[in-house]
Amino acid sequence: MVSTTPSSATGAENRFSNTFLRLKKKLERGVGEAIADFNMIEDGDTVMVCVSGGKDSYSLLSILLALRERAPVNFRIVAMNLDQKQPGFPAEVLPAYFESIGVEYRIVTEDTYSIVKDKIPEGKTTCSLCSRLRRGIIYRVAREIGATKIALGHHRDDMLETLFLNMFFGGKIKAMPPKLVSDDGQHVVIRPLAYCTENDIERFARAMEYPIIPCNLCGSQENAQRKQIKQMLKGWARDYPGRIESLATALKNVVPSHLADQRLFDFQGLDRNTVVAEGDTAFDPPELPARAAEIVQIVSLDTAGR
Repeated sequence: MVSTTPSSATGAENRFSNTFLRLKKKLERGVGEAIADFNMIEDGDTVMVCVSGGKDSYSLLSILLALRERAPVNFRIVAMNLDQKQPGFPAEVLPAYFESIGVEYRIVTEDTYSIVKDKIPEGKTTCSLCSRLRRGIIYRVAREIGATKIALGHHRDDMLETLFLNMFFGGKIKAMPPKLVSDDGQHVVIRPLAYCTENDIERFARAMEYPIIPCNLCGSQENAQRKQIKQMLKGWARDYPGRIESLATALKNVVPSHLADQRLFDFQGLDRNTVVAEGDTAFDPPELPARAAEIVQIVSLDTAGR
């Protein structure tokens, strides 16, 4: 059940290559920028890093440990894993890994697997119930160890996938925020990989040769809606370079006056004296040939004169 790259020697060599060092620096810079932009970690924090055994959470833990060595603030890191009693789960892998890198850790065993399999019909998506059960346990453990922040391994691609899932199936423009207050109002949840791409994390994890533990629940559901969205975004990234980067930038450039949510903008009270950030330009004007640009300008002046 545990997966690593075929040759440990090759992985060790990769970790000393210039290519890997550039990748490591890029990821650390992305995490550092996200932490600074959203004030994710402060002096004296206890950060509980949730480690599932997947590439994302392994990478998050490694990067946070590296950044702590040179951070201007002092903070404690506690790695936490929830053993959900999936059949064949190698319970010894993560404790051994945590011991090998010298990080403080907490292993919690709760049989949520049986609950999910009992409640969810065969073939249906298990993610929603599994996630709710897991969150409740994570919040409890955070209280027990005195964690002030809960760090999750979601990256930029996860955030965009969630945006489209909510638009397509939930009727909401909503993604995964880099920082939020937990459902019970008692914890601050952070996503330090918010600026990092899944592709970069995959490359980093391969070189680091983490003992990957696949998930037998969500990881085995090939028809899950999230996987369909993931394939859509991968297709866009392949066929339209720059589109995914533009989407990620859009998450930080919301214009409430140009949507339709009356809770965010007072449309009923809007009149000619209302000051808005942007006017009636719904999309940036395209680059026009010189002659076409002259015609547009003439038409605009003529319309204004009327």
